[in-house]
Amino acid sequence: MELEDPTVTSPAIGKNLYWSSLISGGVAGLVVDVVLFPIDTIKTRLQSERGFVASGGFRGVYKGLAPTAAGSAPTSALFFCTYESMKAHLRQYATPAQLPYVHMASAAAAEIVACLIRVPIEIAKQRRQALLHKGNTSSLEILYGALRKEGLRKGLYRGFGTTVMRDVPFSLIQFPLWEYFKQQWPEVTGTALTPLSVALCGAISGGIAAGLTTPLDVAKTRIMLAEQGESMRMGGMGRILRGIYRDRGIRGVFAGFVPRVTWITLGGAIFFGMYDLTLRFLDANEGR
Repeated sequence: MELEDPTVTSPAIGKNLYWSSLISGGVAGLVVDVVLFPIDTIKTRLQSERGFVASGGFRGVYKGLAPTAAGSAPTSALFFCTYESMKAHLRQYATPAQLPYVHMASAAAAEIVACLIRVPIEIAKQRRQALLHKGNTSSLEILYGALRKEGLRKGLYRGFGTTVMRDVPFSLIQFPLWEYFKQQWPEVTGTALTPLSVALCGAISGGIAAGLTTPLDVAKTRIMLAEQGESMRMGGMGRILRGIYRDRGIRGVFAGFVPRVTWITLGGAIFFGMYDLTLRFLDANEGR
């Protein structure tokens, strides 16, 4: 069955495409990251090479919240601005059957752009979550130390390639599924799309994508938590995952599977629901 343009059942973004995407994405990203932060902390500690207990266990599950709150809004805003803009541009040259490829290309480009903000924030957040810095070392001090000791590429943007290799496949799965579920919703249920139904579509697509890309997330976490110089010794993603499988088996490769899927399923519901709700509000008040 050919896919129709899903925007016919979504709230119109109107003339202010960029501002609508920026504001809606920023609101959605901030809400979901703050609400579900403890689950993300537990996932990070389960994936840490030091082990769950040594990385803090269930203690201080809000460690690293500040950099996350500061970075989530601009990261999500930048992502959705890129995604919606590219989708609107590419859709003009695509047939209905080619729309999934438009969504995949738009999501991949958006992830790469968003990683320019996401990677430094992730480094500060995960090092605080895993209690790698003693005392009350701030996120800015962590990032400055990484930049001063190892430079821009190996310090501040350590794991950039691995993060892109995790997030792009994730989005290549999640966003076409999300758009497809939205397109099918009115036909299957006989009801119009609402923020609640958009949230449900986001939860299902996010949970599927999260489960399939967990090994990539494990490798990314190991690289970001590595000590100075150790990341070079660890090698690439394939080598890291082979080493984890040799030491801990398939359970090690999929470490943090349950909290990751739970976090992103719940996060997908909140994220896409808030995004759609904010879009509708902005569209309704566009003239003001």
